[in-house]
This record gives sequence, structure tokens and C-alpha cells, in this order.
Amino acid sequence: MSDFLVVGGGVIGMMLARELADAGAEVTLVDRRECAQESSWAGGGIVSPLYPWRYPPEVTALANYAQDFYPRLAEELLEETGIDPEFIPHGLLMLRVADQEAALAWAEREGRNVEQVDSAFLYEKEPDVAPGFDQALWMPKVASVRNPRLGQALRASVLKRKNIRLLENTEVTGIFHEEGEVLGVQGKQMVFAAKQTIICAGAWSGPLLQEAGLETSIKPVRGQMIVFKAEPGLINRVVLMDGRYLIPRKDGRILAGSTLEYVGFDKDTTEDALVSLKETACQLLPALRNCEVEHHWAGLRPGSKDGIPYMGAVPGYRNLLVSAGHFRNGLVLAPAATRVMADQLLKRESEIDATPYQPSVRLAAD
Repeated sequence: MSDFLVVGGGVIGMMLARELADAGAEVTLVDRRECAQESSWAGGGIVSPLYPWRYPPEVTALANYAQDFYPRLAEELLEETGIDPEFIPHGLLMLRVADQEAALAWAEREGRNVEQVDSAFLYEKEPDVAPGFDQALWMPKVASVRNPRLGQALRASVLKRKNIRLLENTEVTGIFHEEGEVLGVQGKQMVFAAKQTIICAGAWSGPLLQEAGLETSIKPVRGQMIVFKAEPGLINRVVLMDGRYLIPRKDGRILAGSTLEYVGFDKDTTEDALVSLKETACQLLPALRNCEVEHHWAGLRPGSKDGIPYMGAVPGYRNLLVSAGHFRNGLVLAPAATRVMADQLLKRESEIDATPYQPSVRLAAD
């Protein structure tokens, strides 16, 4: 029997398993597919909430911690595995922001860099952006990562740890419990048991928690994205306008996203979304009209009320915990989510106040 059973091998599940193992614990990590192939793969990789001042302070606290942690994480993973997560700290330009005063006030309050810049600054940074913008907001410290590479690096890191038992293509279909004790979880062909079980299954966490009698606001929210095959240098940093964004990769590819759709567990792509994403991207960066759309895909975010995750002990259970409901910011918040959960599981003094994320608190807010 492992010390910990982590259900879900996305970025958060892998980072948590890695942290627990490095503390000396025996960990079993199971995933319904291969690790980091759901929302961890499907997202864009911006290491910041979009329009961060519009989020509640509970999300801001996690994001601030995680953003400061990411450079070290990327360097550690590259050194350990040889896989480059492509952490690029080139900044974020935001166009047509209606609530600029709120953004600037938030930045001063939180000690984060947000600057109002003129058109000369904008077009010096990104000369190929569509003409006609007279100002922008600039966040120079915002970075992006290539999330599929981050997932590959974390998986390789997990496999190097002999005290992590990794079981992929192992869907958990139920939870066996009795009198507040989780006895095990049902896999395809066997039952897995551990002293403590942590549900980190993204959008699939809601149905699993229902098995334990817990109704949460965690619901799947589809997001569709496209990627253009472009030459390096067309843009060099993340550009955001009207809720849509462009993200450059080192090889020149440019991601454009994303939609926000409440369609259950449907991951199909749609022609309407393809047309809309392409048109928005080309309005922002006209040169993309000459570039091929190389791929179009969809993923399922673990939606939750206000985007505030559930992280802590499940009420009524002695050995069942959850880390889920990070909505659009799972990758953004992953280092902070890992810290919150690991400190609770290992009985360490917490670096982040975990109170607002406790399931008992979240359920009351729901």
C-alpha cells in the first residue's frame, strides 16, 4: 500500500507526486490516458491569468506564488531531464483593455508590473501587429511555457523517481469507502489502495467526487485552439485582445485561442470555432492570413465557481483529498497548488494560507 495515491497525471498531479516522493513518500500515480494529455496538453501555456486583476484575491495569491516559482522549475526540469519546457519570459501586451485604471490599481496593490504604453512602444515590440492601436497595457514579467514539453519533462522526472509507481491508461471509475474511510479506488482490472487518496483528475474530478457523495461546481468547459505554421520572429511575445490571444513558440509556430464552451465532456472541434479563431488571429496579426493552420484541437478545463480551486480534505473523510477546479489556470497555478497540497499532506507549516481553498469553504461558497 502506497502512502499516497494521486488520481490524475496532469501537470498538477505529476508535480504533486514528485513533491511527495522527494519528501520520502511512496506514491502511486494513475491517469486515464498518458500523463499530461488532457487540459495540461491542450492549453496555451501563458503563465498568468488572462486579465489577472479581474480575478478574486484567492486566485491572485496562487498566481503570484506560481509565477515567481516557474523560472526555477523550468531550469530544474531541463537540467534533470534534458527536455526544455521553453519558458519564455518575453512579456504580455494587452490591446483594447476597457478597465485600464482597475488594472493599474491592482498592479500597485499587488506589486506586479503593469504599464500603460503608447503606440510607439507597442509597434517597436511587435511591428507586425495590426495598425491603428494608440496604446496598450504591458506586463513585462509575464512568461509562457510550451505546455506539451512541460508535460513531457514532468513525466520524465516522475519516471526517474523509484518511489513513484506510474500507471497510465488506467481509468479510475469509482471510489470504495466505508464510514469516512476510502478503502480503495476502482481501476480497469484492479483496486488501488493507499493511506491517503488525492483526486487531481481535472474535469473528471467532479464525477469521481460524486462517487464519494460530494457535489461540487467542477464541470468540464471546452476550449478550442488552433496553431499557425509561421516563421520565427513574426511575434515574440504573447499578445491579448478582447479575450483572445496569440502565443509564439521558439520554432515560429503561433497558437491562437481560445473558446469557452459549456458542452459537457464533448471534445469535438467545430467549424464555427475554427473560422472565429482564425479571423480573430488574422485581425490581430494580418500576416497570419498567409500562414497555414496546422492543427485545430479542443480540451476540457475543470471549471469552478469564480475559478477558485478546491484544495484540501473532502468533508466527511479521513483520507480523501482533492486538488481540482483550477478552471483556466491549472498550468498557471500548478506550483502553488502543489505547495498548498504538499504542505497539508506532509503536515508542514504552510507557505500559502490554504483556508480559502478547503472543500468545506468552497462548498459553502457554491
